[in-house]
Amino acid sequence: MITGFSRRVAVTACSLCAAGVLALAPAAASAAHRAGDPAPPGPRTTVPPPSLLNHSGTQVRPQRGAPEVPAVSALSWLVADADSGKVLAANEAHRRLPPASTMKTLFALTLLPGLPAGMRHTVDYRELQDIGEGSSLVGVEEGHSYQVADLWRGVFLSSGNDAVHVLASLGGGWQATARKMQAKARSLGALDTNVVSPDGYDADGQVSSAYDLAVFGRAGLRNPDFARYCSTARSEFPGDADPYQIENTNRLLTGADGVTPYPGLIGIKNGYTSNAGNTLVAAARRDGRTLVVTVMNPQEGGGLAVYEEARRLLDWGFAAAGWVDPVGSLDALRP
Repeated sequence: MITGFSRRVAVTACSLCAAGVLALAPAAASAAHRAGDPAPPGPRTTVPPPSLLNHSGTQVRPQRGAPEVPAVSALSWLVADADSGKVLAANEAHRRLPPASTMKTLFALTLLPGLPAGMRHTVDYRELQDIGEGSSLVGVEEGHSYQVADLWRGVFLSSGNDAVHVLASLGGGWQATARKMQAKARSLGALDTNVVSPDGYDADGQVSSAYDLAVFGRAGLRNPDFARYCSTARSEFPGDADPYQIENTNRLLTGADGVTPYPGLIGIKNGYTSNAGNTLVAAARRDGRTLVVTVMNPQEGGGLAVYEEARRLLDWGFAAAGWVDPVGSLDALRP
């Protein structure tokens, strides 16, 4: 673990007196400068500390009195301030791992702006071909007409790969969407991500990182439609006769399966595949601060551990406000 304590500069009464003398004697200072003396130095600029995010192991810069970072079993994780982009702590932030359905955050960032929510579309059977075996589905039916907003709710709440396939078709096709997502990731400074399957389904070479997923989640919260969809706990989806209820698969949001809902949770996206394990990018707001966390593939505690580890990291992040110096920034790699 790499840690460090920040230094504080004490301002003495003498230094304040000196500052007062300089403020009250501009003429003397000007005369000294005219006499050929060197000009007084300008104000010092604050140089941010170097990023620790490329280092292995847990990275944190605690000040004295800072709470201890909780022990979590995830292969990779990150806690950041969503407003400033400052990373408060991380472990293997740039480790490239399968992202599962958290890749849908990048999918939404890429296609949401170009598809009006109220636009209607009748699904063609070809749009539902080649959906990966065992995929999560919301129940999109060929020949049915849906609003784009219905399909996005299917993506965010039910993690429906069927809805992703239809939206990708509207966005130019499966491969074109993957290329657009790759370009969007690079434009955000997410350099660890390689897009093969836009829905997050396991595919050779498909990877992302805790850092990149936090970048995507933070960017998504700035889009009102994205923020509304990802924070919706329950909704209705059009059916053959009547709409039926769908529920967000993020247990920290809904409290399903015995997981206690997290106060102030905004949502974002969870995922699971056999290769990726359980993954989660989540955000919560408390006392005017918004934190974003990523947890990738916990190694202990079963299928619900991803939520409990995210809970501990969020609790730590809020408690550590003002007690840690950043170890990096979510804006650092943006072109």
